[in-house]
Amino acid sequence: MSLLEVKHLRIEYPSRHGVMAAIDDLSFHIERGEILGVVGESGAGKSTIGNAIIDLLSPPGRIASGEVYLDKERISGLTSRQMRGIRGQRIGFIFQDPMTSLNPLFTVEAQMVETLLANTKTTRAAALKKSISLLDAVGIPQPELRIKQYPHQFSGGMRQRVVIAIALSCDPELIIADEPTTALDVSIQDQILTLIRTLCKERNVGCMLVTHDMGVVSNVTDRVAVMYQGRLMEIGPTDKVLQTPAHDYTKSLISAVPRSDVKLHRFPLVSYIEQATEKAHLDLKTHWLGQSQDQRAFTGPLLRVEQCKLRFITKNSLFESGRQYVQAVNDVSFEIYEGETFGLVGESGSGKSTIARAITGLYPPDSGKIWFEGIDLTAIKSEKARRPLRRQMQMVFQNPYSSLNPRMRVADIIAEPIRFHKLADNEAQVRSIVRDLLDYVGLERAAGVKFPHEFSGGQRQRISIARALATRPRLLICDEPTSALDVSVQAQILNLLKDLQDELKLTLLFISHDLPVIRQMCDRIGVMQKGRLLEVAETEQLFTHASDPYSRSLIGLMPEFKGMSRAGLDISAISPGQP
Repeated sequence: MSLLEVKHLRIEYPSRHGVMAAIDDLSFHIERGEILGVVGESGAGKSTIGNAIIDLLSPPGRIASGEVYLDKERISGLTSRQMRGIRGQRIGFIFQDPMTSLNPLFTVEAQMVETLLANTKTTRAAALKKSISLLDAVGIPQPELRIKQYPHQFSGGMRQRVVIAIALSCDPELIIADEPTTALDVSIQDQILTLIRTLCKERNVGCMLVTHDMGVVSNVTDRVAVMYQGRLMEIGPTDKVLQTPAHDYTKSLISAVPRSDVKLHRFPLVSYIEQATEKAHLDLKTHWLGQSQDQRAFTGPLLRVEQCKLRFITKNSLFESGRQYVQAVNDVSFEIYEGETFGLVGESGSGKSTIARAITGLYPPDSGKIWFEGIDLTAIKSEKARRPLRRQMQMVFQNPYSSLNPRMRVADIIAEPIRFHKLADNEAQVRSIVRDLLDYVGLERAAGVKFPHEFSGGQRQRISIARALATRPRLLICDEPTSALDVSVQAQILNLLKDLQDELKLTLLFISHDLPVIRQMCDRIGVMQKGRLLEVAETEQLFTHASDPYSRSLIGLMPEFKGMSRAGLDISAISPGQP
């Protein structure tokens, strides 16, 4: 019998409107030493499978029928106490969102040591030693120092590495990895996937890898399962499924994977499924949204960063000599011209998001200057004086789940910056602008009365973009705007950003670790490492003839998608419909 055996699994979520089947008649197996990739759209049921296996379904979710076996032992239907002996010890789980799976009140050391003490027979000293070695194995620099810190002191990618280290700490038989490389750059992603591959091959550990990154699936997995609306479309050896897919949905999904070898004007969409509502067409010459305020005749770069430095304290002390710092941004300089898309790439913790927050004024730089339209932002000390300029620089954050207030309705979320900056004459105009913004980003007007939790990740990101557009900005800073989105929703969001840039003459600072996306979106790219900007080059120049060795190694680590040839694929011939 296989290490993991799932037989005819059906998972239901009862509600007052009836019973919704999240998973319907699902059967598959995972052998020892095998990596099974699970791919599909948001809402396909990928994460639900993993949660059901370890009995962590969110209420009122339940296993209505079917069985789950781990090494010939049935684990579906066990009591909560019995499952505690399975989770951690025999099944390691890598959760998708590291910020919600780590306790913000405890240090990383406390959480890692607690996991080892609870699940293994070891001493505290041995548990601490193993925790430090695990942090080193997943690429955390200075693990002896960083283990003493709290989760909020880590970047998103470094938090994900901590979660992975915790999942691997008890040497489990099976690893369920739910989007383990979502927040990681290609270099750390390669380290983590190499680590998981090594565990599987050398220790005979099985792995279920849930991901939307088809390049990772192509390069890492032995077999792949394709999910759609809770049902298994097809399953088989990775090369066979990706190169000669049998199902129309699989063909359509593969067609939407961003190209890393050539730059396209637009991202192809997954035509098999129903797409989001199309963006409304407004006459921006006369409409409020197209009338950006405070535009002055200026011929230089819209944004200029000069020798910017910024550091964070990692160990506090009453005396300066006892304090320790990490240099997040070190002597960074670059320019962005109006209408341009400038990309920033680099490993987690390289300072990409920090420089974006310094530009918007969220982090004041320790030294250096930041110019916007020839105005030195670092010289402005008054918030009242800075406010008109802050309004012209808006940010779309990485995580659409945490960047929207869960207690506010969508209409109020979008209206808040309009009211704050007094951009409308009356409340009726505010409501009209909000309705138009919802139309413009491809959401129905009825979305305004709903709360953020009622939307998918892609829809929440559209809401974030609508809120950012509400101040009619000149510069839009996108910090990993599609890292948590599957390929079809990613294509919709990126096409939307391209349209907005063309129609509103927006300038974009686009931060991402997804190199194929960066190649498609950006005119010029800056490469960062350890707080320093190593080089700035035209996009095609960087991808074909990068001058810095680190840039070349970063591009060389980019997962190569080994799927079917998309050049001759007639996507229009793939008919939408139910499986």
